[in-house]
Amino acid sequence: MRPVTTKQQILEQAGYAYSFNRLSYINRDARKVFSLEFVQDHNEDVLKAKINEPPPPPGEWQFFFNSEPSEAVKREFSAALS
Repeated sequence: MRPVTTKQQILEQAGYAYSFNRLSYINRDARKVFSLEFVQDHNEDVLKAKINEPPPPPGEWQFFFNSEPSEAVKREFSAALS
């Protein structure tokens, strides 16, 4: 029997680290951010599919939130993570 892989393990194995300040999983190399709510509300297959999507264009970040973050939130993330 194969052990069950948790969402957190999937994200960590893909190079994501949890940010307590931002309540998000962040991968600077892939330039992707998953909100905690998104992770909690979606199954493992959805997370894997989003992780495996091509990265955004250079200089941009891709956000996976339950509702689209405002441009101000996106700019704040980008500035803090770049």
